[in-house]
Amino acid sequence: MDAYYLRLLFFFGGLTVAGLLGWAVWSRRRAQRLRHIMDGPFPPRYREILERFGRYRRLPPEYKKRLERKILRFLAEKEIRGMGIEITDEIRMVIAFFACLTVLGLEGECYEGLETILVYPSEVIARSVRQEGGIVSEEEAVLDGQSASDTVVIAWNEARREAYHPHRDNVIVHELAHVLDLEDGAADGTPPLPPSYHRHWVEVFSRRYEALRKKALENRDWGAYRLLGSYAATDEAEFFAVLSERFFQDPCALRTHFPDLYDALREFYRLDPAVLFEGGCNQSR
Repeated sequence: MDAYYLRLLFFFGGLTVAGLLGWAVWSRRRAQRLRHIMDGPFPPRYREILERFGRYRRLPPEYKKRLERKILRFLAEKEIRGMGIEITDEIRMVIAFFACLTVLGLEGECYEGLETILVYPSEVIARSVRQEGGIVSEEEAVLDGQSASDTVVIAWNEARREAYHPHRDNVIVHELAHVLDLEDGAADGTPPLPPSYHRHWVEVFSRRYEALRKKALENRDWGAYRLLGSYAATDEAEFFAVLSERFFQDPCALRTHFPDLYDALREFYRLDPAVLFEGGCNQSR
């Protein structure tokens, strides 16, 4: 082999080895830092804020401990950035609490693809351009949250109101459900599932989604589907996100009116909020 190409080969080989060594060192330091954080005490100032939330107070001690570990990891791995607002401990805890409550029953790292949460003081106006035929139009939408690839947008005024005045809606649960949905690469309302459960999930969710779409189109005789609302009929991804809100925010109503959906979500989230937060809804099943 020509000496020039041999030197070139050694040069790029050296760069590759250096890069791999650098990555290994970075990964090791990151793991050590994370382990140090996870093994450390939970800051009392954080727990004081969590005590304001009824759902935290109702958790059994072992669930509280598990939740606190998840919160520490979440805060260590995700950047919460203020957009025209200062990020306080309260903002960190409200976001981390509902984000980690959503995945409390899941093992391992969650929201793996999520890197940044952008927090705005209030709703965000999003502009989009749409073209139909030869007509171009610009539209505006008021958003209290949005998910896109590795970033989530949260409007603090909505998040704070829903945190302290429990409601069926919760923008943090909603947007983080989109992140879970996207973990298999598609925003289709079907998060990563075991192959043995995938078919059942699709059957239950498709049937209920189509029934909701029919109610939304007819706009009459909503019956029990009023619990889900018209926004859930937008598409399958929004259907899953809204159902996740109801599952955590109003579990007894969801379990009463849609036991098949409740059971599917309980299987996915590995959690039973009707029992954890509502004492089983005083119903036997």
